[in-house]
Amino acid sequence: MEPAIRMRLRWIRLYEKTGNVSLVCRRCGISAPTFRKWKRRYDEHGPEGLLDQSRRPHSSPNMKVDGAWEGRILKMRTTRRIGARRIQSELIRHHDLRLSLSTIHKVLTRASAPPLIRPKRMVATNRYQRAIPGERVQMDTCKIAPGLYQYTAVDDCTRYRVLAVFARRTARNTIEFLDQVTEEMYFPIQRIQTDRGGEFFATAVQHWLMEAGIKFRPVKPRSPHLNGKVERSQRTDKEEFWSCLGKIPNDPESIRHELALWQDYYNWHRPHGSLNGQTPVERICQLADSTPLQGDVWETYTPATERIQEREYHLELKARRLK
Repeated sequence: MEPAIRMRLRWIRLYEKTGNVSLVCRRCGISAPTFRKWKRRYDEHGPEGLLDQSRRPHSSPNMKVDGAWEGRILKMRTTRRIGARRIQSELIRHHDLRLSLSTIHKVLTRASAPPLIRPKRMVATNRYQRAIPGERVQMDTCKIAPGLYQYTAVDDCTRYRVLAVFARRTARNTIEFLDQVTEEMYFPIQRIQTDRGGEFFATAVQHWLMEAGIKFRPVKPRSPHLNGKVERSQRTDKEEFWSCLGKIPNDPESIRHELALWQDYYNWHRPHGSLNGQTPVERICQLADSTPLQGDVWETYTPATERIQEREYHLELKARRLK
């Protein structure tokens, strides 16, 4: 028998002999409420009632995470293999539930969720980014479904994004998307960086960029890492937006509406790891004083140095040598 049980049992036996609660309390050095509590438990459960019981409340009205939410968190972890920050973002966007990272970590720890195993990078790389918003905007396209292509533009400095969907990747759609990019970005664009897709090398597209005072800087062939920010951005869209959208609507307007909501959430509310937890809009506001105006950008643009570039890289190299 445990010492605590023996001690409380002596209180009960002394009371059974004397029948005087005050005498028991004086001799044993306890208060009357304490004695009555243990006497009541002894009467209800016998000697087992004298064991110490958990003081955890039976219900917690102010508890942040109940069983249903814990189940959702664990399901996202096991089925989609995403970390705490991604889980936090999903809960805010889809369920309007704001939980701290520590709360989500506690849920995963209580459930003994195994840690995510990330592949180790074979070669150490140095992350770089431009210091001024609009100095470089990476642009790319990706196929979402038959007859559905997403255009993506990402500012290298702030990660501010502009998204659009079209039925085809054509020069006309590219120009329409460029109009949208220059209208929606809060800063002047100095240069556009793309891969060597044919929709970017059309003569009409390059003339549009020259008239807008924007430099066209395509990357070398087989060098997707040079456009890494927009590549990772498109992967985020597929994992966090298109996969959660379920069946893609047949109505193009419905798709554009859902994509606009996702773009707004990404730019204004979703914290970015490479920005130390800031959102793209917060980074834009932070760098507002160092962001040049459109007139300053026009002064640095030299039309004489710009020319129509060839999509075939070996032809482009020959043209540079002739120059």
